[in-house]
Amino acid sequence: MNSRRDFIKNLGLATAGVVLMPSLEGFSSKKKWFDISLAEWSLHRTLHKGDLKNIDFPEFTAKNFGIYGVEYVNSFFKDKAKDMTYLKDLNNRAKDNGVKNVLIMIDGEGDLGHADAQKRAQAVDNHYKWIDAASFLECTSIRVNAGGNGSREEVKQRVVESLSILSNYSKKSKINVIVENHGGISSHGDWLADVLKSVGNKYCGSLPDFGNFYEYDRYQGVIDLMPYAKGVSAKTHDFDENGNEANIDYAKMMKIVKNAGYKGFVGIEYEGGTLSEIDGIKATKALLERFQ
Repeated sequence: MNSRRDFIKNLGLATAGVVLMPSLEGFSSKKKWFDISLAEWSLHRTLHKGDLKNIDFPEFTAKNFGIYGVEYVNSFFKDKAKDMTYLKDLNNRAKDNGVKNVLIMIDGEGDLGHADAQKRAQAVDNHYKWIDAASFLECTSIRVNAGGNGSREEVKQRVVESLSILSNYSKKSKINVIVENHGGISSHGDWLADVLKSVGNKYCGSLPDFGNFYEYDRYQGVIDLMPYAKGVSAKTHDFDENGNEANIDYAKMMKIVKNAGYKGFVGIEYEGGTLSEIDGIKATKALLERFQ
């Protein structure tokens, strides 16, 4: 309890401009080398309870966190991919608050590595509407999953085929199709990097997530995926009394990201349960700001 109380106190100091900092060698440039965005999943409990609606997400993000980049999750507006009235309203609300629509995370549209060719083709087809929606919202990317059953090589071949089709479609609107390490074989950085290398399309890349490597070394996984990164997902769960992520060495992780030459959005994805979603997002933002 004391450590949590100390952390909340330190978070208050951080938001007031007093930051308790570890060694930040290599992060002293005056110009910020990345921007901070917010993944909508960070607020999934609030959204599921009905206390926040997807249409209000951009304004909520700007006014509550001072964050001006948003990463949507399609499950929170699943039936709106082709609703131009809704998408126009969403886009206008983002612009009215100075918010950039960064990407849409796509779930529940089928396995791009499914063993059944017909189901795999349907999964590919299900993603087209989200590429179109992302283009309308002036996003840069959609995030997809590389799932499927079979051997590493079998799933690889199927996923490469599906990603090739999707990225050839998306290049017309210059939308990136990016794959997150999101469980199963996709959480093996070497496998996913090999998939992306095999696709070989500049509109197909990665979304390295700091927390989704499981049995694979997380730092090696980010190293594997950064050459293809068109986004970065800063996962957090728990914090120590100094505001550091308890299980991820953020100084080490952000150095890997910076050394890869990455410039773009780093998205907050808080999934912890000790802090509220709002406090967890603020804590993650304060942590990331140390490295800008």
